[in-house]
Amino acid sequence: MDEITININIMDKPYRLSVARADEEKVRKAAALINERVRFYAKHYAYKNDQDLLAMTALQLAATVVKNENDIAFKDQHLERKLNEMNALLSDQLA
Repeated sequence: MDEITININIMDKPYRLSVARADEEKVRKAAALINERVRFYAKHYAYKNDQDLLAMTALQLAATVVKNENDIAFKDQHLERKLNEMNALLSDQLA
């Protein structure tokens, strides 16, 4: 695998990571999204420390992942059902 080392900042703290070259842009966008969400929560909500901001950000992003996984599962089931219906129609026509 073609790995590179990159530097990212999350909440002004630098992190040095080894990532697949193909994933560099995704990792940088993910770090930017985390920082954006943290700034949003810092601006709009009372918090005691940075850990609170990270916890709220993690919860929001995890909830988005769960929702997306559920949406994909529903769409996959719907697609599979439609493909089975089409397959039955084609089988009837060919028989």
